[in-house]
Amino acid sequence: MEKHPGSVCINPHEFYYWRTQRVREKMDRRRMEDQNQCKRKLRVCVATCNRADYSKLAPIMFGLKSHPDEFELEVVVLGSHLIDDYGNTFRMIEQDDFDIGSKLHTIVRGEDEAAMVESVGLALVKLPDVIQRLHPDILVVHGDRFDALALATAAALMNIRILHVEGGEVSGTIDDSIRHAISKLAHYHACCTRMAEQHLIAMCEDHSRILLAGCPSYDKLLLSHQKEDYMDIIKSWLGDNVKEHDYIVALQHPVTTDIKNSIKIYGLMLDALLSFNKTTLILFPNIDAGSKEMVRVMRKKGIEQHPNFRAVKHIPFEQFIQLVNHAGCMIGNSSCGVREAGAFGTPVINLGTRQTGRETGENVLHVRDADTHNKIYHALELQFGKRYPCSKIYGDGNAVPRILKFLSSIDLDEPLQKTFCFPPVKDPISQDIDHILETQSALAVDLGGTNLRVAIICMRGNIVRKYTQANPKTFEARMQLILKMCSDAMRDAVFLNCRILGVGVSTGGRVNPQEGVVLHSTKLIQEWSAVDLRTPISDALHLPVWVDNDGNCAALAEKKFGHGKGVENFVTVITGTGIGGGIIHQNELVHGSTFCAAELGHIMVSFDGPECSCGSRGCIESIASGMALQREAKRLHDEDLLKVDGLDMKISDPITAAHLINAARLGNSKANIVLNKASTALGMGIINILHIMNPSLVILSGVLGSYYQAPVQRTIMERALFSAQSVKVVISDLEEPALLGAASMVLDYATRRIY
Repeated sequence: MEKHPGSVCINPHEFYYWRTQRVREKMDRRRMEDQNQCKRKLRVCVATCNRADYSKLAPIMFGLKSHPDEFELEVVVLGSHLIDDYGNTFRMIEQDDFDIGSKLHTIVRGEDEAAMVESVGLALVKLPDVIQRLHPDILVVHGDRFDALALATAAALMNIRILHVEGGEVSGTIDDSIRHAISKLAHYHACCTRMAEQHLIAMCEDHSRILLAGCPSYDKLLLSHQKEDYMDIIKSWLGDNVKEHDYIVALQHPVTTDIKNSIKIYGLMLDALLSFNKTTLILFPNIDAGSKEMVRVMRKKGIEQHPNFRAVKHIPFEQFIQLVNHAGCMIGNSSCGVREAGAFGTPVINLGTRQTGRETGENVLHVRDADTHNKIYHALELQFGKRYPCSKIYGDGNAVPRILKFLSSIDLDEPLQKTFCFPPVKDPISQDIDHILETQSALAVDLGGTNLRVAIICMRGNIVRKYTQANPKTFEARMQLILKMCSDAMRDAVFLNCRILGVGVSTGGRVNPQEGVVLHSTKLIQEWSAVDLRTPISDALHLPVWVDNDGNCAALAEKKFGHGKGVENFVTVITGTGIGGGIIHQNELVHGSTFCAAELGHIMVSFDGPECSCGSRGCIESIASGMALQREAKRLHDEDLLKVDGLDMKISDPITAAHLINAARLGNSKANIVLNKASTALGMGIINILHIMNPSLVILSGVLGSYYQAPVQRTIMERALFSAQSVKVVISDLEEPALLGAASMVLDYATRRIY
């Protein structure tokens, strides 16, 4: 070969090899470019079974549809979407402009356990033809429904890859078993929370096939929950008179593993809502076993015709989130309560066991079991009208972009076989009504004439621990003892697992409860006038403090724990050393303009009666109190008129009212005259109250209450107006009304916080 100056000599064989390599590389590059240009779209089939899962799947479907160059969307509709009784909700899918490739009627009616099993079987019979015809690359299924289990089973057996949305969560019912079964059948997972991700890993799922995406519904929810026309939506469903945060959304589904109990709780929920007397939007339950019985309970109670209720089968998701966002409370066991409602800070009451294992924000209060509607009613009192911090446990509004990117990254050539690992799992923590009733407590202080008492009282009304000391005579010593006893109780409360919410003080005399000041005390407690009790106790304990008269406290105790519970108008009369009491009118305590209302002991019933401690004459207290009866007993004893056969009186024993009562029971005529006069005086005073306040109940409290009940009831029947004669006189069942009343101020008012 001729060699040119400056050129390199190349072997002919090497030149041929070099030229062949260049041609091959050029062809490979062209082939890869052609493959990239002709890359097949990922065929994704989304299967939806009901209105609830569509709210989670729709954002994904919109995302797939908005990327036609990457994805080919197929939609399969089955389950309750196609049932008229549940709103024919497939129409909202069509209204969203999705082409439904297949509609499968898979529900066997009956709404019992057998019907659910038959529905799964029917779906398994119909699904293979659809899956074979569509032959998707990925099947997207959601959640924990029996319909979704049929979808996952059919796809797994036909070697179709499955993306499971919202796996790894825990809700505490049969749904857990179904959800985890779907997770084991699925090849890929889009979960909502870090804890759900950890659960999936603990269930041996391959970490590389798990996407922590957040809940897809949050993408739409966080964008649209501040719509300006929300009041138009609220009024369209609840009427023109409803106000924001002044209505309830109720949605309760059956628990298929405990149908009988879930129906019972459903009935109790309806009873509590009827008693609570607020406008309520109630949705029909889903199609699970037991739903037919729940609907029957609803109709038996006349909910659909009741003016406070709006019963509906379906609400579009965009409108539903507005209704939940601005509700005063949501109640039931829907996952929406423990998931979507947290994003708004809407208070939620979760009933039963259906969602108790789920992660929640602090807005969720659990009522796991209830024998009467009172516990649910109490939960409504605690939750209604509150606002909690907004929670993003279930998403930040970017779930769909993450899921689309995840789908794009799936290598269809990789094997379907899973790998396994075992990480630790943490337990969820959330509120519980039983925990609140047992641990949230009050410090109750009773300033008596003889003793100073302090007690730790829980929300159930149980006295957890009580402390008693003799009441010092001077102001300084008394305040020091109050603070020491309260401090000791606070220290003990830690070891008793009691969370002290505040301090309630019950004392004799006239009290300004607004300022926490004792204006004038009784003669039983000297040096106790114009005393600010609230400030020193609050400063020392760093707790809110409430102060009121002991008679008012007795009425509050009856309202919360006794015969007055649920009674709108009643009066409590304390018949002890003195006569006192309190009046509840239209569910509120009556204080009066100068805080001396309900001084029942100083109602005058005689112009020429005995002198009273208040300086007047003929007051009830001067005739019917324990001190008055003791005075008369001593008089009869001094005149040697108290003796009677069978009455044991030792010379050294002090004469008390008990001797007078025992003598009357044994036939002493003089004692009988005194007691008849006292009973009549008390009865006449109570009649005056009936004619002024017109309560529906009279509660006699104190040591003399059981003796006075029958004669007072008789006096009312004989002397009251006909319209007031039917009032019932009962004896208090409360052993410590002053302490319980002091505690009730704390337990009622301290839990009315607005977040």
